[in-house]
Amino acid sequence: MGSPTVGRLNAPRAALVETEFGGAPRVVNRQLVALVREEWRVVDRWWTDEPVDRRYFEVVLESGQNVCVYRDREAGVWFSQKA
Repeated sequence: MGSPTVGRLNAPRAALVETEFGGAPRVVNRQLVALVREEWRVVDRWWTDEPVDRRYFEVVLESGQNVCVYRDREAGVWFSQKA
């Protein structure tokens, strides 16, 4: 009997994001952003071959759902996960 595979419960997924002029998300996965609650930036592991440089936003969508989205600044790709 093999051991079960354990995965992340709330893994980030690629997201379609439209932004405002300043870079804040305006639309996430075709849903309007009603409120940007918080914004922060993470720069880490700059000394490695895989540095992390991300801009995070905690947003509330028009549906009322709380979502955390971030842009990987190195790759230029957006991701989302439930907040």
